Amino acid sequence: MTTKAIPLVLLPAMGCDGQLWARQVVDLGDIAHPELGDLTVDDTLSAMAARVLAHAPPRMAVAGVSLGGYVALEMFRQAPDRIDRVALFGTRATMAMRARTVDEQGLLATAPHADPTLTPIVSGPVQAMAERVGADVFERQQRALLARPDLDAAIEAVRGPTLVAVGDRDRICHVEDARALADRIPGARFHVIRNCGHLSPMERSGEVTMLLREWLNRPSG
Repeated sequence: MTTKAIPLVLLPAMGCDGQLWARQVVDLGDIAHPELGDLTVDDTLSAMAARVLAHAPPRMAVAGVSLGGYVALEMFRQAPDRIDRVALFGTRATMAMRARTVDEQGLLATAPHADPTLTPIVSGPVQAMAERVGADVFERQQRALLARPDLDAAIEAVRGPTLVAVGDRDRICHVEDARALADRIPGARFHVIRNCGHLSPMERSGEVTMLLREWLNRPSG
């Protein structure tokens, strides 16, 4: 069973644009109708989620990375009946030990991008995304992350086929953070992406596409 009739809303990480999901948009086009959610205008998760929902179809699948994952959870809290399934990459289950200032959050956000193991084919596009997004948007997104509310109600709203994945080199969301999230969602599939940092759709595009294809093909209900 496939979900051809269900649009796939893709939500980027902080400081990223649609290039983060470029390979998935192409490679999943045979079974989904991908579109990018806009996380550049608002400075709270609630407003970001409301904006995406206002421009999205009545029923959808949602996949997000980091900031996008938190927005996906908030979308579930706001409109659980509109979301068929969710995939969360580099997303934590708790607000504990988060950065408390914009400068601290910015340091965390840029740490994976400075990873010396990243090849120019990855680090170059990541830097280009950050420049396109711009400092004003980046600051708004930082504020949204710093002020994000407790996630308990949003996590409790999640149902349907769920994927939680994380890179084993992720410096922002550690493997145990993502595993804790998966453990709280009944039936969630948990997956560790090897030799990968925080931006898995770009860093390990083939593996992420494979994971999303399996997730989209899982029966709902």
